[in-house]
Amino acid sequence: MPRTVSEKRAQFRSLHAQGCFVLPNPWDIGSAKMLASMGFKALATTSAGFAWAQGRRDNGVTRDMVLAHLRDIVSATDLPVNADFEGGFASTPPGVAESVRMAVETGVAGLSIEDSTGDPSAPLRDIDDAVARIRAARSAIDELGGDTLLVGRAENFIVGRPDLDDTIARLEAYSEAGADCLYAPGVRTREQITAVVAAVAPKPFNLLIGWPSEITLQDAAAMGVRRISVGGALARAAWGGFLRAARAIASDGRFEFADAAPGNELNGVFGLTAGDERA
Repeated sequence: MPRTVSEKRAQFRSLHAQGCFVLPNPWDIGSAKMLASMGFKALATTSAGFAWAQGRRDNGVTRDMVLAHLRDIVSATDLPVNADFEGGFASTPPGVAESVRMAVETGVAGLSIEDSTGDPSAPLRDIDDAVARIRAARSAIDELGGDTLLVGRAENFIVGRPDLDDTIARLEAYSEAGADCLYAPGVRTREQITAVVAAVAPKPFNLLIGWPSEITLQDAAAMGVRRISVGGALARAAWGGFLRAARAIASDGRFEFADAAPGNELNGVFGLTAGDERA
């Protein structure tokens, strides 16, 4: 039986209370359904993966496109969905609040707001501005019942400003402003991870593992990480298989589909029978 939005949000919050869980990142309805079939407890969208699926660069999609995408992913599964909501698709805190209200109305169980600007010369927002935007997001969520989880993101390490002290100061400020969960994509070493986990405790920390890493789920749990996401890594893996096969055809006239998933397996997950399969 399909669960209500409130039930999904309650389950999502409970996942953050103890232990460590993986929050994989689908980029379309099919990948969401496939991940849901594998026993994961929740999903998170990926701005990069979705943008690439639309033939656009990361951060190159509109708010309306993202809102439609969120509705699609939420409708595709009974799992709670966390939204990668970039910077809130607005230049001001009131604009962020308006966007967040729209995102909450799609039925997502959580959403993140990041502090990057997209300007290479000044890639991070002033901390006071960033905090005001988190406060605006918090107020918008509270106006709609308060059960949607808010994630505050410090983007230092992925915009070329790998300052751990500033990252921690930002996360602490976002926590004080109302973020329920904290996230610093690009933090990689055990020393960095344990320092951030300790700084934001008792609130949960989201660790991004979007590259080959020796850190396992068990390692992350032992360091106090509450949840792990993979960002655009699964989408990049899918694109990697596609590119290898397509380049072999284009450059050498070879048809190499060694990594291709069996059609019957895909049809089984997506609700078709073997007899319904088409070329």
